[in-house]
Amino acid sequence: MIGNKILKTNKEWSIMTGRKYKFSWDLLGNLDEGRPNMKNTIRLEVYRLMQYTFRDIIETDFGTEKADEIFYRAGFNAGKEFYQHIIGVGLDFNGLVKKLQTSLRDLGIGIFRVEKADIEHDSFIFTLSEDIDCSGLPVLDYSVCTYDEGFIAGIMESYTGKKFSAKEIDCWCTGDRTCRFTVDALTSL
Repeated sequence: MIGNKILKTNKEWSIMTGRKYKFSWDLLGNLDEGRPNMKNTIRLEVYRLMQYTFRDIIETDFGTEKADEIFYRAGFNAGKEFYQHIIGVGLDFNGLVKKLQTSLRDLGIGIFRVEKADIEHDSFIFTLSEDIDCSGLPVLDYSVCTYDEGFIAGIMESYTGKKFSAKEIDCWCTGDRTCRFTVDALTSL
């Protein structure tokens, strides 16, 4: 809404704000209509080609720290949208985990597991194996799943209503064979 006017489309929003690509779930499109033969099939290399060329340009133009911030924020937005459109509300923690495991596996994102769940203190350790972002990459001596960190934080904030931080502590690119994330609620100062 801008002023008293309720905007109904991305096009109206873009005209009023000057933004061309404000995210909306509709931007994912209708694959049955748009890709009647190819459907939702795509090789993982194509996804990674897009992701890592974007990262390269952003890092070249703005530096590594800013690139990490942008990827985290994008992942965070994606996590919130994923929760809203794929996971849904009203689940207990076990229901959330089951829905995440099924959805992430079925969509080819990875195999999700919970290693630690301290629900009382909002502190978790999650793993994502066969991760879309890094599994099979060479060892680089640094983790690369910044987008996944944001994605997990966005899901957890949407689920709990609390702000979360997610940090990758193990990554395929650091020589581990699963990505491991500490996920903790942020406390107000």
